[in-house]
Amino acid sequence: MNELFGTLSDGTPVHRWTLERAGVRVRVLSYGGIVQSVEVPDREGRAGDVVLGFPDLDGYLAHPEPYLGALVGRYANRIAGGRFTLDGRTYALEPNNGPNSLHGGERGFDKRLWDAEPVGHGVRLTRISAHGEEGFPGRLEVSATYTLDESGALRIAYEAVTDAPTVVNLTNHSYFNLAGSGDAGGHELRLAASRYTPVDADLIPAGGPQDVTGTRFDFRETRKTGSGYDHNFVLDKGVTGTPVEVAELHDPASGRLLTVATTEPGLQLYTADHLSGPFAPGDGIALETQHFPDSPNRPEFPTTVLRPGEVFRSETVYGFGVR
Repeated sequence: MNELFGTLSDGTPVHRWTLERAGVRVRVLSYGGIVQSVEVPDREGRAGDVVLGFPDLDGYLAHPEPYLGALVGRYANRIAGGRFTLDGRTYALEPNNGPNSLHGGERGFDKRLWDAEPVGHGVRLTRISAHGEEGFPGRLEVSATYTLDESGALRIAYEAVTDAPTVVNLTNHSYFNLAGSGDAGGHELRLAASRYTPVDADLIPAGGPQDVTGTRFDFRETRKTGSGYDHNFVLDKGVTGTPVEVAELHDPASGRLLTVATTEPGLQLYTADHLSGPFAPGDGIALETQHFPDSPNRPEFPTTVLRPGEVFRSETVYGFGVR
């Protein structure tokens, strides 16, 4: 089902698609590919919205920077200095995070209108990112398909092709709060990651991946998230052809449980310490499945280069349950 959600300043309509299956209800916007809400039951069977979002389009337009629920690209996370070199040519991007490019630039995929069409138990969003958009090379044809499977798990499958060498890194930027409201710092987290990438003051990777043993970055055994995280975790499984479970988030009070499976090699844990506007710091937890920050400038990291004739594919599955 889709309905009019609002209109942009030029009068262009924005639609909201509602997906329902197995007791789960998800709402997706054609603007920014935003996951506006995810309603799932707690251990008593009471439904609650477990992602942060706004009730109307004006909220997203007035508060774009948290990237609430957004489809982030053309390059999720940071590129140092807003520059990278590919095949001997240096590309200057639009810096929007100090000197760095963050989440695709000032007007990334999260601030674009997507075409939408129904698919079985879901919706498929498509758009063309023009050559030179935010400084990135290549005309990129990209799609993101949101579906609910028979268990009520939300699957987001991305595909892209290009007509010139470029870099691609896509993710969903939902902030989860399995309690439905309040501080999410008491949620319990497990990550299948034995290493993480330390960062400098600008949150750019500093050196290579480090062992989590004996540090506050060790989530291999379930423990409370707390605060103070905006870091990439190197998933033990690496890049995979099909999604592999890598994370579990649990709210002891409601009993709600979130599992995350992905094909991606990294997961950015952000405890929303700088969240503002109508939300408070710590109100949600972002688990962004993606390639590593600044990979275009780090040849030792898994590559984010996409060339003509290749197809970029990535898939992440968010499963819901209770304990």
